[in-house]
Formats: sequence, structure tokens, C-alpha cells
Amino acid sequence: MQFQIATLPLPSWKGDCAILFGVAPVGDPAPAFTLPASLTHLDETLWGGALIEVIQDHNFQGKAASVIATRTGADIRKLVLVGLGDPTQLTLEGIRRATAAGLRQAHSLKAKQVSLLLPDTALPLTQVVRAMTEAGLLVAHQDQRFKSSKGTESNGFTVQTATILLPDASDHDLAGAAAALQEANPIAAGTILARELVAAPANIVTPITLAQTARDLAQQQGMDVEVLGYEECAALGMGAFLGVAQASDLPPQFIHLTYRPDGDPLGKVALIGKGLTFDSGGLNIKTDSRSIAMMKTDMGGAAAVLGAAHAIAALKPKLEVHFIVAATENMISGHAIHPGDILTASNQKTIEINNTDAEGRLTLADALVFAEKLEVDAIVDLATLTGACVIALGEEIGGLFSPNDALAQQIQAASQRSGEKLWRMPMEEGYFEGLSSGVADMKNTGPRPGGSITASLFLKQFVNKTPWAHLDIAGPVWSERDHGYINKGATGFGVRLLVEWVMARQTMPQSA
Repeated sequence: MQFQIATLPLPSWKGDCAILFGVAPVGDPAPAFTLPASLTHLDETLWGGALIEVIQDHNFQGKAASVIATRTGADIRKLVLVGLGDPTQLTLEGIRRATAAGLRQAHSLKAKQVSLLLPDTALPLTQVVRAMTEAGLLVAHQDQRFKSSKGTESNGFTVQTATILLPDASDHDLAGAAAALQEANPIAAGTILARELVAAPANIVTPITLAQTARDLAQQQGMDVEVLGYEECAALGMGAFLGVAQASDLPPQFIHLTYRPDGDPLGKVALIGKGLTFDSGGLNIKTDSRSIAMMKTDMGGAAAVLGAAHAIAALKPKLEVHFIVAATENMISGHAIHPGDILTASNQKTIEINNTDAEGRLTLADALVFAEKLEVDAIVDLATLTGACVIALGEEIGGLFSPNDALAQQIQAASQRSGEKLWRMPMEEGYFEGLSSGVADMKNTGPRPGGSITASLFLKQFVNKTPWAHLDIAGPVWSERDHGYINKGATGFGVRLLVEWVMARQTMPQSA
């Protein structure tokens, strides 16, 4: 689907479906829903009152993302009305969800050429246009790579062109809106890249695939890339990462992709993604059949980081950004690490393995040490790390762990702008006692209670001075249902959040 902008009034637009928006009436009790005066006039003059009739028939109240539709005998044959909810509570995420709801309805009506009349809101025009475009491109994404029949109307998204109408825009507003639409395209494309990496099975997306994806991004978008194999990682002392990798027939791939701006950068940051392309659990094998079948998603952090790389290279911030993935499988063979083994990470800290299924934190340990040696201003890692975080926060909210309040606040602000929900979790230092070992510096897992907290405290041992945040995205990396602009399956969670954070960092002091 393609998005475009036009300054036409709705009666002058040519297409088969118009999507309109209306806010819910406010009051106690709430009065009946009424169309804005401009839409009432259009309904009377163009559609013979069809919109008012369907509103009354369905008792439409304008609740957030609620939808009604009707057909007319006019040139615009199909109308979709979407509720925005309480106008005093409307956010960019509400705009995204309303846009997606309207386009889903247009798809169900088999519409091909669709217009969206800009919602009446106090939110900045450029942000609204970008949010609408992001949502539309994402809801239209249909992953049909592994189907024998592709792209037909029966299984593809029918809407081909979506035009955002800005009939009253000034030249300045129009230029800003056009720029916002252009920004949305690479952000959505990066999110779709992450979705497709996560959704693909483990025989398709391997450590080698992730490394080749990074090479392709570097070639296409003018970035630098380095991929370290076993020998190079061993020379750097990455015993934790290589301990996980040693049971797989596929070689480990330590990926370091770098975006450098033109001129002197305003700062340097590192984004690290957990890259387990399949996690059997190792000798502590996963015993639940559904759980092990979903372990193709255990590289969701890596997918988000590579998706963010795609978008960031196109948006060209004035920051230097390092994208790091320690990619491997966690398999079972005669070479597998055993419970009780001791590994030495690249900062010389020793780890007693008491559970081979807590492998992601081992790969991240060496990635964090590598990132800090780059002398960056801040590090953010994303990982599908713990089931405990899913128990705590559910399947739509990621956990944010950071000992640095300023960095945590930046990421929370980026989360609010992107609509990808995070909740800051405690890093209770006393819980680190649960990782104490009699034979090594620490164990790789602690007691079951507070499992996501002890995991974050484990990672903290591999960051010395650099401001750092850990995002546990085990819940929101996958959705079991369609909702908003998220289609069932891989969500691409984290891409837009990382982009928002990096773009905002340009305006902050390097020490922030």
C-alpha cells in the first residue's frame, strides 16, 4: 500500500472509500454522538444523510477505534466512520489505532483507493500524519512468503492507495506533512523487516542469515559492517557467547553494524539485540511443545536492532550508532555446555551454568563488554529474556531495567511517542545474592521469584560505567491476535521505540 498527501477537499477526491473520524461526546451522562458540522454538511449534500442514518442505526458513540460503515449512491461509494474516543485523552497511539481500524474496515469492504480525512485534533499535524502513515503501512503488511498462493485479493490487503486529505493546509503545513510521511516509510519498513525476521522459521533465519541481513543493510545504506566468527570471538575472550554456541552445527556470528553520520557525530550510542535464532534450552531442554516451537522468536531483540538500523540509516541522525548482535543457536549435542560448567566472559568474570536454558544473558554479556569498549555514551539492549517478565507484565508490555534514571526517562518518553509500551521495573541489588556461586563469580540464574530482576542484575555485571538500559521484550515480540495496527504473529516491537530514542538523542548533551 502507498500513502500520499493531497490538499483536495473530500468532494473533489476520486476513489471508492472515504475514512472519516469523530470524537466521542464528553459529559456525564455523555450526550448522543453528533457529527462535526463539516461532515454533517457533506453527509447532507453528497450522501443524502446515509452517514447519520448508520450512526443512528448502530447507536455509534465515537468510542476509541470503534467503526461503522455504509454504502452510498454517490461517487464515493463507501464510507467508514472511526471513533477517536475522548478528545481530551487522544494520543498519537490513539490516532494509530483509529487509522488501523478504519483501514481494516476498508479492506473488509474490498476498497482499493481510500482517503483519510485528517482528524480534528490539537496534536501536531506532522506527528499525526506520521502516526497515520506508520499505522497504515503496518496494518497492511501481510506476510505471505511461505504460501504457494500470494498477493491475490483473497489473501492480500486490498487497499492499494491511501490519501491523507489536508484541504486547509498552508504551504508550510504541507511541506511538514510531506516530510513526516517520508519519515514514516523507512520506520515502517524497518518494523516489517523485524517482523519478517521473527516470523520466519529457524531453518530460514539462522545466525548466517542475520549476518547476511546486516551485510545487505550496510551495502544498501552506506554503513560499515564487521562479522566476527569463532576464531575472532575466541581471540576476544568471548567465552560466555561461545559456550552457548558450541553445541550448534552452525557457526556463531558476532555482528557489528555501524551507522556514521556526515561530519562529526553529536554522540555515540550502541543498540544490542539478543540473537538466538533457535533456543532448544540446551541440556535443560524445553519440555513444553508450544514453548519450544516458538523459540524461532528468540532473536526478537536482534530483529528489532536490525530493523532500527534500516530506519536510522535512512533518517540520518547526527549520532554514530552501533548495532550489535551475538547470533547463534542454543542446541543439544556432544559439544553442549553442561549444567555445572564454568564459562569465562570477555571481562574475565566467571559464570557457573546452573541452567543451560538461561543462555541469552550469556550471549548478551560478551556483547555488552564489546559495546562498552567502543566508548559510547549509552547502551540499550533488547532481549526476549525471561518468561518471568511476561508473567509480571503480560504480553503487550515490555520491561525496562536501568540503574540510570535519566536514560530510563528518555526511553520511557520514546515509548510513549512510539506507542510501544514499557514499564520500568526495579533492580533490587539485594536480589543478586540469588546468583551467588561457591565456585565462580556468579551463577547464570537465581531463584524463580523475581526472575526478570535477577536476569537484569546478571547483565549489569558486564557494564562498568556507561549508562545502560535493558529491555525485556519476551511478551510483546509476538501477538496471538490482530489488534490496532498489530497483525497476529510477529510484531516488530522495539524498532520504532529505538528510532524515537536515537532521533531524540541528537538534541541532548552527550552526557545525558
